Amino acid sequence: MTDSVLAAIEGLDAEVVPCDPELADTAAFCEAYGYAPEDSANAILVIGKGRKPEDPRPLVCCLVLASTRLDVNGAVRKRLGTRKASFADAAATIERSGGMEIGGVTPFGLPDNIPIWIDAAVMTRDRVIVGGGGRDRKILCPPASIAGLTSAEVIDDLARPIEA
Repeated sequence: MTDSVLAAIEGLDAEVVPCDPELADTAAFCEAYGYAPEDSANAILVIGKGRKPEDPRPLVCCLVLASTRLDVNGAVRKRLGTRKASFADAAATIERSGGMEIGGVTPFGLPDNIPIWIDAAVMTRDRVIVGGGGRDRKILCPPASIAGLTSAEVIDDLARPIEA
Protein backbone atom coordinates (compact mmCIF):
# COMPACT_ATOMS: atom_id res chain seq x y z
CA MET A 1 0.00 0.00 0.00
CA THR A 2 1.06 3.54 -0.68
CA ASP A 3 0.59 5.45 2.59
CA SER A 4 0.56 8.81 0.78
CA VAL A 5 -2.57 7.66 -1.07
CA LEU A 6 -4.41 6.73 2.11
CA ALA A 7 -3.37 10.02 3.70
CA ALA A 8 -4.58 11.94 0.63
CA ILE A 9 -8.07 10.42 0.73
CA GLU A 10 -8.51 10.75 4.47
CA GLY A 11 -11.59 12.86 5.14
CA LEU A 12 -12.74 12.71 1.50
CA ASP A 13 -15.84 10.99 0.16
CA ALA A 14 -13.73 8.08 -1.08
CA GLU A 15 -13.85 4.32 -0.60
CA VAL A 16 -10.94 1.89 -0.94
CA VAL A 17 -11.97 -1.08 -3.11
CA PRO A 18 -9.75 -4.19 -2.81
CA CYS A 19 -8.62 -5.68 -6.12
CA ASP A 20 -6.85 -8.83 -7.26
CA PRO A 21 -3.52 -7.48 -8.63
CA GLU A 22 -3.89 -9.77 -11.66
CA LEU A 23 -7.14 -7.93 -12.49
CA ALA A 24 -5.87 -4.36 -11.96
CA ASP A 25 -5.75 -3.43 -15.65
CA THR A 26 -8.89 -1.50 -16.54
CA ALA A 27 -10.65 -3.88 -18.93
CA ALA A 28 -10.06 -6.91 -16.69
CA PHE A 29 -11.06 -4.99 -13.57
CA CYS A 30 -14.29 -3.64 -15.07
CA GLU A 31 -15.30 -7.08 -16.32
CA ALA A 32 -14.44 -8.91 -13.08
CA TYR A 33 -15.92 -6.37 -10.67
CA GLY A 34 -18.88 -5.07 -12.69
CA TYR A 35 -17.83 -1.48 -13.30
CA ALA A 36 -18.71 0.23 -16.58
CA PRO A 37 -15.75 1.71 -18.55
CA GLU A 38 -17.47 5.10 -18.51
CA ASP A 39 -17.34 4.99 -14.67
CA SER A 40 -13.68 3.99 -14.62
CA ALA A 41 -11.03 6.69 -14.91
CA ASN A 42 -7.47 5.89 -15.95
CA ALA A 43 -4.65 7.89 -14.38
CA ILE A 44 -1.87 7.97 -16.97
CA LEU A 45 1.55 9.50 -16.44
CA VAL A 46 2.79 11.27 -19.56
CA ILE A 47 6.34 12.50 -19.97
CA GLY A 48 7.48 15.19 -22.40
CA LYS A 49 10.68 15.26 -24.41
CA GLY A 50 12.40 18.35 -25.76
CA ARG A 51 14.64 18.78 -28.77
CA LYS A 52 17.90 18.20 -26.86
CA PRO A 53 18.72 15.43 -24.37
CA GLU A 54 19.43 18.01 -21.67
CA ASP A 55 15.99 19.63 -22.05
CA PRO A 56 13.66 19.14 -19.05
CA ARG A 57 11.33 16.13 -19.18
CA PRO A 58 8.07 17.41 -17.66
CA LEU A 59 5.65 14.85 -16.25
CA VAL A 60 1.89 15.13 -15.87
CA CYS A 61 -0.84 12.81 -14.59
CA CYS A 62 -3.78 12.73 -17.00
CA LEU A 63 -7.13 11.35 -15.86
CA VAL A 64 -9.50 10.16 -18.57
CA LEU A 65 -12.51 7.87 -18.69
CA ALA A 66 -11.74 4.31 -19.78
CA SER A 67 -14.32 4.78 -22.53
CA THR A 68 -12.07 7.45 -24.10
CA ARG A 69 -8.50 7.70 -25.41
CA LEU A 70 -6.00 10.25 -24.11
CA ASP A 71 -4.87 12.67 -26.85
CA VAL A 72 -1.16 12.30 -26.02
CA ASN A 73 0.30 13.69 -29.24
CA GLY A 74 -2.25 16.49 -29.57
CA ALA A 75 -3.73 18.10 -26.47
CA VAL A 76 -1.23 16.75 -23.93
CA ARG A 77 1.93 17.44 -25.95
CA LYS A 78 0.78 20.98 -26.74
CA ARG A 79 -0.05 21.74 -23.10
CA LEU A 80 3.32 20.33 -21.99
CA GLY A 81 5.04 22.55 -24.57
CA THR A 82 7.36 19.76 -25.69
CA ARG A 83 8.36 18.33 -29.04
CA LYS A 84 7.17 14.83 -28.09
CA ALA A 85 5.05 13.23 -25.38
CA SER A 86 4.67 9.59 -24.46
CA PHE A 87 3.39 7.35 -21.69
CA ALA A 88 5.92 7.10 -18.88
CA ASP A 89 7.49 3.64 -18.77
CA ALA A 90 7.30 1.40 -15.69
CA ALA A 91 10.61 2.59 -14.23
CA ALA A 92 9.82 6.30 -14.66
CA THR A 93 6.32 5.74 -13.27
CA ILE A 94 7.64 4.14 -10.08
CA GLU A 95 10.47 6.66 -9.67
CA ARG A 96 8.57 9.87 -10.30
CA SER A 97 5.22 8.93 -8.73
CA GLY A 98 6.64 7.95 -5.36
CA GLY A 99 6.37 4.19 -5.92
CA MET A 100 3.14 3.68 -7.86
CA GLU A 101 2.99 0.88 -10.41
CA ILE A 102 1.35 0.98 -13.82
CA GLY A 103 -2.16 -0.35 -13.26
CA GLY A 104 -2.33 1.33 -9.87
CA VAL A 105 -1.46 4.96 -10.61
CA THR A 106 -3.82 7.39 -8.93
CA PRO A 107 -4.03 11.18 -8.70
CA PHE A 108 -4.18 10.83 -4.90
CA GLY A 109 -0.85 11.04 -3.11
CA LEU A 110 1.29 12.03 -6.08
CA PRO A 111 4.27 14.31 -5.40
CA ASP A 112 3.21 17.97 -5.40
CA ASN A 113 5.30 18.78 -8.49
CA ILE A 114 3.16 16.57 -10.75
CA PRO A 115 0.20 18.43 -12.26
CA ILE A 116 -3.06 16.50 -12.57
CA TRP A 117 -5.02 17.18 -15.75
CA ILE A 118 -8.59 15.85 -15.67
CA ASP A 119 -10.54 15.45 -18.88
CA ALA A 120 -13.83 17.35 -18.50
CA ALA A 121 -15.82 14.19 -19.35
CA VAL A 122 -14.69 12.68 -16.03
CA MET A 123 -16.59 15.43 -14.23
CA THR A 124 -19.91 14.32 -15.79
CA ARG A 125 -19.92 11.05 -13.81
CA ASP A 126 -21.48 10.69 -10.34
CA ARG A 127 -18.60 8.51 -9.12
CA VAL A 128 -15.49 7.09 -10.76
CA ILE A 129 -13.20 4.23 -9.87
CA VAL A 130 -9.50 5.12 -10.13
CA GLY A 131 -6.22 3.45 -9.26
CA GLY A 132 -5.34 3.15 -5.61
CA GLY A 133 -1.56 3.57 -5.67
CA GLY A 134 -0.90 -0.15 -6.10
CA ARG A 135 -2.33 -2.96 -8.19
CA ASP A 136 -4.15 -4.40 -5.14
CA ARG A 137 -6.75 -1.68 -4.69
CA LYS A 138 -8.82 1.02 -6.39
CA ILE A 139 -10.53 4.13 -5.08
CA LEU A 140 -14.20 4.91 -5.68
CA CYS A 141 -15.07 8.60 -5.33
CA PRO A 142 -16.97 11.50 -6.85
CA PRO A 143 -14.89 13.35 -9.48
CA ALA A 144 -15.06 16.49 -7.32
CA SER A 145 -12.77 14.75 -4.79
CA ILE A 146 -10.10 14.56 -7.51
CA ALA A 147 -10.74 18.01 -8.95
CA GLY A 148 -10.29 19.43 -5.45
CA LEU A 149 -6.66 18.29 -5.28
CA THR A 150 -4.20 21.19 -5.16
CA SER A 151 -2.47 20.44 -8.47
CA ALA A 152 -5.63 19.37 -10.34
CA GLU A 153 -7.08 21.17 -13.35
CA VAL A 154 -10.12 20.20 -15.43
CA ILE A 155 -9.41 20.44 -19.16
CA ASP A 156 -11.78 20.24 -22.12
CA ASP A 157 -10.94 17.76 -24.90
CA LEU A 158 -7.97 16.09 -23.20
CA ALA A 159 -9.34 12.77 -24.48
CA ARG A 160 -11.25 11.61 -27.53
CA PRO A 161 -13.94 8.96 -27.91
CA ILE A 162 -12.59 5.51 -28.77
CA GLU A 163 -13.43 4.76 -32.38
CA ALA A 164 -14.91 1.33 -33.02
